[in-house]
Amino acid sequence: MRCLVVADLHYSLPQFDWVLSAAPHFDVVIIAGDALDIGSFVDFRAQIVVVRKYLARLSELTRVILCSGNHDLDERDEAGEKISRWIGDVGNLGIAHDGDSLTIGDTFFTICPWWDGPRVKEQIGRQLQEAAATHRGRWIWIHHAPAANSPTSWGGARYFGDAELVQWIESHKPDMVLSGHVHQSPFIKDGSWFDRLGDTWVFNVGQQFGRPPAHIMLDLENDKAYWFSAAGEQSIDLGRPLQRPADNLAVFPDWLTAVNRAAAQAGGPSPATLSSQTG
Repeated sequence: MRCLVVADLHYSLPQFDWVLSAAPHFDVVIIAGDALDIGSFVDFRAQIVVVRKYLARLSELTRVILCSGNHDLDERDEAGEKISRWIGDVGNLGIAHDGDSLTIGDTFFTICPWWDGPRVKEQIGRQLQEAAATHRGRWIWIHHAPAANSPTSWGGARYFGDAELVQWIESHKPDMVLSGHVHQSPFIKDGSWFDRLGDTWVFNVGQQFGRPPAHIMLDLENDKAYWFSAAGEQSIDLGRPLQRPADNLAVFPDWLTAVNRAAAQAGGPSPATLSSQTG
Protein backbone atom coordinates (compact mmCIF):
# COMPACT_ATOMS: atom_id res chain seq x y z
CA MET A 1 0.00 0.00 0.00
CA ARG A 2 1.17 3.51 -0.84
CA CYS A 3 -0.10 6.55 1.05
CA LEU A 4 0.30 10.24 0.31
CA VAL A 5 0.29 12.33 3.49
CA VAL A 6 -0.16 16.11 3.59
CA ALA A 7 -1.19 18.54 6.31
CA ASP A 8 -1.64 22.26 6.88
CA LEU A 9 -2.70 23.09 3.34
CA HIS A 10 -4.47 26.12 4.83
CA TYR A 11 -6.73 26.72 1.85
CA SER A 12 -3.81 26.88 -0.57
CA LEU A 13 -5.59 25.97 -3.79
CA PRO A 14 -2.36 25.38 -5.78
CA GLN A 15 -1.44 22.82 -3.14
CA PHE A 16 -4.86 21.18 -3.39
CA ASP A 17 -4.38 21.12 -7.18
CA TRP A 18 -1.08 19.28 -6.72
CA VAL A 19 -2.68 16.73 -4.39
CA LEU A 20 -5.36 16.11 -7.02
CA SER A 21 -2.74 15.48 -9.70
CA ALA A 22 -0.76 13.09 -7.49
CA ALA A 23 -3.73 11.23 -5.97
CA PRO A 24 -4.25 8.56 -8.70
CA HIS A 25 -0.83 7.09 -7.89
CA PHE A 26 -1.76 6.28 -4.28
CA ASP A 27 -4.05 3.85 -2.52
CA VAL A 28 -4.84 6.45 0.13
CA VAL A 29 -4.53 10.24 0.41
CA ILE A 30 -4.36 11.46 4.01
CA ILE A 31 -4.93 15.10 4.98
CA ALA A 32 -3.80 15.40 8.58
CA GLY A 33 -5.67 18.56 9.53
CA ASP A 34 -5.93 22.27 8.73
CA ALA A 35 -7.44 22.07 5.28
CA LEU A 36 -8.90 25.53 5.97
CA ASP A 37 -7.33 28.78 7.17
CA ILE A 38 -9.07 30.92 9.78
CA GLY A 39 -6.70 33.78 8.93
CA SER A 40 -7.63 33.88 5.24
CA PHE A 41 -9.40 36.85 3.71
CA VAL A 42 -11.75 34.33 2.05
CA ASP A 43 -14.98 33.84 3.98
CA PHE A 44 -14.87 30.64 6.03
CA ARG A 45 -18.12 29.36 4.54
CA ALA A 46 -16.78 29.84 1.03
CA GLN A 47 -13.60 27.97 1.98
CA ILE A 48 -15.69 25.01 3.12
CA VAL A 49 -17.61 24.92 -0.15
CA VAL A 50 -14.47 25.01 -2.28
CA VAL A 51 -12.56 22.47 -0.19
CA ARG A 52 -15.54 20.10 -0.28
CA LYS A 53 -15.36 20.25 -4.08
CA TYR A 54 -11.70 19.29 -3.97
CA LEU A 55 -12.48 16.47 -1.55
CA ALA A 56 -15.26 15.21 -3.81
CA ARG A 57 -12.84 15.09 -6.73
CA LEU A 58 -10.19 13.37 -4.65
CA SER A 59 -12.67 10.73 -3.50
CA GLU A 60 -13.33 9.86 -7.15
CA LEU A 61 -9.63 9.11 -7.63
CA THR A 62 -8.64 7.19 -4.48
CA ARG A 63 -9.51 6.61 -0.82
CA VAL A 64 -9.34 9.80 1.26
CA ILE A 65 -8.83 10.26 4.99
CA LEU A 66 -9.30 13.65 6.66
CA CYS A 67 -8.92 14.76 10.27
CA SER A 68 -9.68 18.16 11.72
CA GLY A 69 -7.08 20.65 12.85
CA ASN A 70 -7.40 23.83 14.85
CA HIS A 71 -8.03 25.86 11.66
CA ASP A 72 -10.97 23.61 10.70
CA LEU A 73 -13.21 24.39 13.69
CA ASP A 74 -16.42 26.07 12.58
CA GLU A 75 -18.88 25.58 15.47
CA ARG A 76 -19.21 25.05 19.20
CA ASP A 77 -20.93 22.03 20.68
CA GLU A 78 -23.42 22.03 23.55
CA ALA A 79 -20.52 22.12 26.03
CA GLY A 80 -19.02 25.18 24.33
CA GLU A 81 -16.06 23.31 22.87
CA LYS A 82 -14.98 24.13 19.33
CA ILE A 83 -15.62 21.37 16.79
CA SER A 84 -15.43 20.89 13.04
CA ARG A 85 -19.01 20.34 11.95
CA TRP A 86 -18.19 20.53 8.25
CA ILE A 87 -15.70 17.67 8.49
CA GLY A 88 -18.39 15.63 10.19
CA ASP A 89 -20.46 16.07 7.02
CA VAL A 90 -17.89 14.76 4.49
CA GLY A 91 -18.83 11.15 5.14
CA ASN A 92 -21.45 11.43 2.40
CA LEU A 93 -18.55 11.91 -0.03
CA GLY A 94 -17.17 8.53 0.98
CA ILE A 95 -14.36 10.14 2.98
CA ALA A 96 -13.18 8.70 6.30
CA HIS A 97 -13.06 11.47 8.88
CA ASP A 98 -13.02 12.43 12.58
CA GLY A 99 -14.13 9.57 14.81
CA ASP A 100 -13.85 6.88 12.12
CA SER A 101 -11.76 3.73 12.10
CA LEU A 102 -11.43 1.64 8.97
CA THR A 103 -9.35 -1.09 7.38
CA ILE A 104 -7.70 -0.58 3.99
CA GLY A 105 -5.72 -3.59 2.83
CA ASP A 106 -3.79 -4.85 5.83
CA THR A 107 -3.80 -1.50 7.64
CA PHE A 108 -6.22 -0.22 10.28
CA PHE A 109 -6.61 3.57 10.36
CA THR A 110 -8.04 5.58 13.27
CA ILE A 111 -8.89 9.25 12.68
CA CYS A 112 -8.91 11.61 15.66
CA PRO A 113 -10.58 15.04 15.83
CA TRP A 114 -8.87 18.15 17.12
CA TRP A 115 -9.71 18.46 20.80
CA ASP A 116 -10.49 21.85 22.29
CA GLY A 117 -11.58 20.73 25.76
CA PRO A 118 -12.23 17.79 28.08
CA ARG A 119 -15.32 16.42 26.34
CA VAL A 120 -13.67 15.80 22.96
CA LYS A 121 -10.45 14.70 24.66
CA GLU A 122 -12.38 12.03 26.56
CA GLN A 123 -14.13 11.09 23.33
CA ILE A 124 -10.75 10.45 21.68
CA GLY A 125 -9.65 8.35 24.63
CA ARG A 126 -12.74 6.14 24.28
CA GLN A 127 -12.31 5.99 20.51
CA LEU A 128 -8.74 4.74 20.81
CA GLN A 129 -9.64 2.25 23.53
CA GLU A 130 -12.41 0.77 21.40
CA ALA A 131 -10.18 0.68 18.32
CA ALA A 132 -7.42 -1.05 20.29
CA ALA A 133 -9.83 -3.88 21.07
CA THR A 134 -10.79 -4.45 17.44
CA HIS A 135 -7.83 -3.58 15.23
CA ARG A 136 -5.82 -6.19 13.36
CA GLY A 137 -2.52 -5.78 11.55
CA ARG A 138 -0.75 -2.46 11.13
CA TRP A 139 -2.37 0.41 13.08
CA ILE A 140 -2.01 4.04 11.94
CA TRP A 141 -3.50 7.08 13.69
CA ILE A 142 -4.18 10.44 12.07
CA HIS A 143 -3.98 13.18 14.72
CA HIS A 144 -3.28 16.79 13.77
CA ALA A 145 -1.11 17.79 16.73
CA PRO A 146 2.24 15.95 16.98
CA ALA A 147 3.58 14.30 20.11
CA ALA A 148 4.89 16.49 22.94
CA ASN A 149 8.62 16.62 23.66
CA SER A 150 9.50 15.18 20.28
CA PRO A 151 11.54 16.78 17.50
CA THR A 152 8.33 16.58 15.46
CA SER A 153 6.80 19.25 17.73
CA TRP A 154 9.88 21.44 18.25
CA GLY A 155 9.20 25.07 17.43
CA GLY A 156 12.70 26.47 17.89
CA ALA A 157 12.23 27.73 21.45
CA ARG A 158 9.86 25.17 22.95
CA TYR A 159 7.74 22.14 22.12
CA PHE A 160 4.17 22.62 20.88
CA GLY A 161 3.01 18.99 20.91
CA ASP A 162 0.17 17.14 22.60
CA ALA A 163 1.07 15.47 25.92
CA GLU A 164 -2.18 13.49 25.87
CA LEU A 165 -1.14 11.96 22.56
CA VAL A 166 2.06 10.68 24.16
CA GLN A 167 0.04 8.99 26.90
CA TRP A 168 -2.31 7.43 24.35
CA ILE A 169 0.66 6.14 22.36
CA GLU A 170 2.19 4.61 25.50
CA SER A 171 -1.12 2.93 26.33
CA HIS A 172 -2.07 1.55 22.91
CA LYS A 173 1.22 1.36 20.97
CA PRO A 174 0.09 2.08 17.41
CA ASP A 175 2.57 1.46 14.64
CA MET A 176 2.45 5.01 13.33
CA VAL A 177 0.95 8.46 14.02
CA LEU A 178 0.63 11.04 11.22
CA SER A 179 0.45 14.71 12.21
CA GLY A 180 1.13 18.30 11.19
CA HIS A 181 0.33 21.52 13.11
CA VAL A 182 3.84 22.69 14.02
CA HIS A 183 4.82 24.00 10.62
CA GLN A 184 8.52 24.59 11.12
CA SER A 185 9.55 21.43 12.98
CA PRO A 186 11.01 19.53 9.98
CA PHE A 187 12.92 22.59 8.78
CA ILE A 188 14.75 23.86 11.87
CA LYS A 189 17.69 22.78 14.00
CA ASP A 190 16.72 20.06 16.50
CA GLY A 191 13.39 19.54 14.75
CA SER A 192 12.45 16.68 12.46
CA TRP A 193 9.73 15.22 10.25
CA PHE A 194 10.06 11.85 12.01
CA ASP A 195 10.67 10.36 15.45
CA ARG A 196 10.04 7.15 17.33
CA LEU A 197 8.32 6.77 20.70
CA GLY A 198 8.96 3.21 21.81
CA ASP A 199 7.94 1.14 18.79
CA THR A 200 5.68 3.87 17.36
CA TRP A 201 6.84 6.00 14.45
CA VAL A 202 5.54 9.57 14.66
CA PHE A 203 5.59 12.06 11.80
CA ASN A 204 5.01 15.75 11.18
CA VAL A 205 4.70 16.64 7.50
CA GLY A 206 5.58 20.31 7.99
CA GLN A 207 4.24 23.26 6.03
CA GLN A 208 5.66 25.31 3.19
CA PHE A 209 4.25 27.82 0.74
CA GLY A 210 3.59 27.18 -2.92
CA ARG A 211 3.21 24.08 -5.01
CA PRO A 212 3.84 21.31 -4.13
CA PRO A 213 3.14 21.15 -0.42
CA ALA A 214 5.58 19.41 1.86
CA HIS A 215 4.49 15.78 1.82
CA ILE A 216 5.28 12.28 3.03
CA MET A 217 4.94 9.21 0.86
CA LEU A 218 4.58 5.90 2.68
CA ASP A 219 5.50 2.70 0.86
CA LEU A 220 4.16 0.29 3.47
CA GLU A 221 4.89 -2.84 1.48
CA ASN A 222 8.59 -2.01 1.53
CA ASP A 223 8.69 -0.31 4.98
CA LYS A 224 9.83 3.02 3.55
CA ALA A 225 8.84 6.61 4.33
CA TYR A 226 9.85 9.48 2.06
CA TRP A 227 9.68 13.20 2.86
CA PHE A 228 9.67 15.79 0.09
CA SER A 229 9.99 19.53 0.63
CA ALA A 230 11.89 22.60 -0.47
CA ALA A 231 14.61 21.45 1.94
CA GLY A 232 15.24 18.30 -0.09
CA GLU A 233 14.20 14.67 -0.35
CA GLN A 234 14.82 12.20 2.46
CA SER A 235 13.88 8.63 3.32
CA ILE A 236 13.89 6.32 6.33
CA ASP A 237 13.56 2.56 6.71
CA LEU A 238 10.56 1.78 8.92
CA GLY A 239 11.87 -1.72 9.54
CA ARG A 240 14.99 -0.48 11.32
CA PRO A 241 15.59 1.33 14.62
CA LEU A 242 15.48 5.13 14.69
CA GLN A 243 18.56 6.60 13.07
CA ARG A 244 19.49 10.22 12.43
CA PRO A 245 19.96 11.89 10.09
CA ALA A 246 17.62 10.47 7.48
CA ASP A 247 19.08 9.32 4.20
CA ASN A 248 19.17 11.88 1.43
CA LEU A 249 17.35 10.41 -1.53
CA ALA A 250 19.78 10.13 -4.41
CA VAL A 251 18.02 7.44 -6.46
CA PHE A 252 14.27 7.59 -6.95
CA PRO A 253 12.25 4.35 -7.29
CA ASP A 254 10.42 4.17 -10.61
CA TRP A 255 7.01 4.70 -9.02
CA LEU A 256 8.21 7.87 -7.27
CA THR A 257 9.60 9.21 -10.51
CA ALA A 258 6.24 8.58 -12.18
CA VAL A 259 4.38 10.39 -9.40
CA ASN A 260 6.62 13.43 -9.55
CA ARG A 261 6.46 13.61 -13.33
CA ALA A 262 2.67 13.36 -13.43
CA ALA A 263 2.21 15.91 -10.65
CA ALA A 264 4.59 18.34 -12.32
CA GLN A 265 2.90 18.07 -15.71
CA ALA A 266 -0.73 18.04 -14.62
CA GLY A 267 -2.61 21.29 -14.36
CA GLY A 268 -5.29 21.64 -11.70
CA PRO A 269 -8.50 23.67 -11.73
CA SER A 270 -7.96 27.32 -11.10
CA PRO A 271 -9.30 29.06 -7.99
CA ALA A 272 -11.54 31.13 -10.26
CA THR A 273 -13.07 28.00 -11.77
CA LEU A 274 -13.82 26.47 -8.39
CA SER A 275 -15.09 29.73 -6.94
CA SER A 276 -17.47 30.14 -9.84
CA GLN A 277 -18.99 26.77 -8.91
CA THR A 278 -19.70 27.64 -5.29
CA GLY A 279 -23.24 28.75 -5.99
